[in-house]
Amino acid sequence: MDPFWVVAAFVFGAASSRIGLPPLVGYLIAGFALNIFGVEGGETLGKIADAGVTLLLFSIGLKLKLKSLSKPEVWAGATIHMFITVAVFGTGIWILSMSGMPFFHLLSWQSATLIAFALSFSSTVFAVKVLEEKKETSSRHGTAAIGILIMQDIIAVVFLAASAGDIPSPWAAALIASLFIIRPLMARFLVRCGHGELLMLFGILMTTAGYSSFEMVNLKGGLGALVFGMLLATHPKAGELADRLLSFKDLFLVGFFLNIGISGSLTPTGLVIALLLALAVPFKAALFFGILTRLKLRARTSLLTSLSLANYSEFGLIVGSVGVTMGWINGDWLVIIAVALSITFILAAPLNSASHIIYSRTSGRLKSFETANRLPEDKPIETGEAEVAIIGMGGVGTSAFDEMRRRYGDVVIGLDFCADTVEQHRKLGRNVVYGDAEDSDFWERVEPAKSRVNLVMLALPDPNTSIFAIRQMAQRGYQGQITASVHYEDEISILKAEGVDAAYSLYEEAGVGFADHVCAHMDYCKLKDAGLKS
Repeated sequence: MDPFWVVAAFVFGAASSRIGLPPLVGYLIAGFALNIFGVEGGETLGKIADAGVTLLLFSIGLKLKLKSLSKPEVWAGATIHMFITVAVFGTGIWILSMSGMPFFHLLSWQSATLIAFALSFSSTVFAVKVLEEKKETSSRHGTAAIGILIMQDIIAVVFLAASAGDIPSPWAAALIASLFIIRPLMARFLVRCGHGELLMLFGILMTTAGYSSFEMVNLKGGLGALVFGMLLATHPKAGELADRLLSFKDLFLVGFFLNIGISGSLTPTGLVIALLLALAVPFKAALFFGILTRLKLRARTSLLTSLSLANYSEFGLIVGSVGVTMGWINGDWLVIIAVALSITFILAAPLNSASHIIYSRTSGRLKSFETANRLPEDKPIETGEAEVAIIGMGGVGTSAFDEMRRRYGDVVIGLDFCADTVEQHRKLGRNVVYGDAEDSDFWERVEPAKSRVNLVMLALPDPNTSIFAIRQMAQRGYQGQITASVHYEDEISILKAEGVDAAYSLYEEAGVGFADHVCAHMDYCKLKDAGLKS
């Protein structure tokens, strides 16, 4: 790897983080800066970028359940949005082609439609990266956004296969059938890999196997990586495998963003056109919001999903490259789309970072777009006879739930923002309901001041979410006690300043808990204590 790539990515990524933007914005700018100084990406950087996207698709597959694609907001939201976007953008580009505007004047209506189709996709890389950084991949809006992106990716794969004239090999059906046979074997190997580097290597092997096997039968390799991830999605170790691949995947995705920037050199006229295309993105976001609210999603879920999808896609570049190869559009358009894509990333990053603030300030107006009928997960939450509420049912929350129930009986209720997690807990007999602590509407549905809950335990990974929850409870008149778990010592003082009664440092208290456990079960401690007393 060229050291200039690493230095530029680090400098601009760090600068981007310092001003509150995701590092990926800095990587894009680093790519443009390298391009100005004549640095080229070449085949090596392209392979790194492709590897990052392939690992990303496998990681998405690990978290994707097939039933999520059957939801109306996913399949209907994706297809309706794409049809309308292609129609509107295609018409607009065709009108500009008749005006004699540079780059547009050579376009036919077929070429205009192809460009519109390329612009109708939203970026899987960007959305998943932003959702992961905010720890919202499993949230209601996170699963809706990822589901829509998967539907778009499937449409893109169908287009690529059709446009290239590559008919799937007769062996494709045999490959698909064999997946159901090898799935148990994959699960067995996953268990035997333990928890170390062998687990990471297994994930890379499965990613490569999925990509290569699908390519061999004339199917898109990225789709193969996605499918192989989905085969393991229901396995108990799927989450651990995804975590193991996280740093490896992020490193390769740096190459993806650098590659976009490096390939983005264009003329001043091309830059103006790229800016013009970027200005059309608010239409895409508004259209997503309108469609999703018509499909009975709440205004908040619709807005956060729409902001995640308010950009152009790397698949648009792939569609554009097919158009150039087939002679349907000029090569300059590929550069224009690449720059427009980069601009939308830069504009969408701060919007997604401030998405919760944007909703809190506009919720009154946005709620007027909601339908009268509510989906089951959006109905008011009844806490019943519960006296203890645990928010965040991950590993820490689950252990706390079980211990509090063991001590005090069935007076405990759990809340989590992942519908699949909620369903799993209910199957195991735990009283857990769906709810997002970072959602102001959620607190309106709970009404903490009117419930019997007098102890709230926040087992949330992000202290900012805990702060938001504490403030929401205070605003709604909650008078009970609040405790929270934290990962770092400096977070304790921050939460206590917000009004939390006690904070539990996971790393520090884990050692204390381990010592207590040893003293409760080992003869050494009992004999030592007896000797001290005597």
